Amino acid sequence: MGYGAEPVEPQILTPYASTTMRIIDTHAHLFDEAFADDVDDVVRRARENHVEKVFLPNIDESTLPAMLSLCEAAPDFFYPMLGLHPTEVREDYAEVLARMEKLLEEPHPYIGIGEVGLDYYWDRTYYKEQQDAFCRQVEWSLASGLPLMIHSRSAQKELVDLLAAYRSRGVRGVFHSFCGTPEEARELLSFEGFMIGVNGVLTFKKSALPGVLPYIPPERLVVETDAPYLAPVPFRGKRNESAYVFHTLAKAAEVYGMPVEKLAGQTSENALKLFVRAV
Repeated sequence: MGYGAEPVEPQILTPYASTTMRIIDTHAHLFDEAFADDVDDVVRRARENHVEKVFLPNIDESTLPAMLSLCEAAPDFFYPMLGLHPTEVREDYAEVLARMEKLLEEPHPYIGIGEVGLDYYWDRTYYKEQQDAFCRQVEWSLASGLPLMIHSRSAQKELVDLLAAYRSRGVRGVFHSFCGTPEEARELLSFEGFMIGVNGVLTFKKSALPGVLPYIPPERLVVETDAPYLAPVPFRGKRNESAYVFHTLAKAAEVYGMPVEKLAGQTSENALKLFVRAV
């Protein structure tokens, strides 16, 4: 699977193990096949490590059944989103989006529109198609009142240019897995309805993110795992899971110079301010 060694039982950081701290992992793909054999244990470990809720951004049509199955099994813990990931945009994207949009026309469990966005890191074949797909899903967000979960990789300029057209219409959501510069952070924060999501990259030894985080007010921050990817130190290279979000939160609290319990409360409040259907 490319995640290194087998999963390691997460460590509960003992100074906080007996607190009532509650954390929200705002971005995880626990419906991925990487968790097919032990998802119940993954949920248990997450709860033991103070994780109260996990938000599940969708990938494409094929991932909907597994994602919704998880949510039906633990409706107080898992919360699904609906969207087409930019790397899954193909020639038939318009037909795929049409079928997905119909799901929003009937009673549904979705708390957000995601994972959507732009990704030009590996492949620019569907450069224009990704932009059209993104704009269509922004319109879903505005029509439904559901916030966006935005993925952007090697596409900051295009993303900002496209979103600017919706600024006056109250567009809102999360810029997930932020790894940019102070200038890029300021540019994204200019969209007042958005939070910025950080994950295990914050803990990496050579990461520049600890130097950028002070430019992001705690009132605009949410934490995430992006599991099964981007596991934080001390689990880097292994399969990521929601229990590990504590390590990202602890690093962020260290950077801000604030108690981890306080930042846990702030980031959870931020998440629920956006994703009101998860309250």
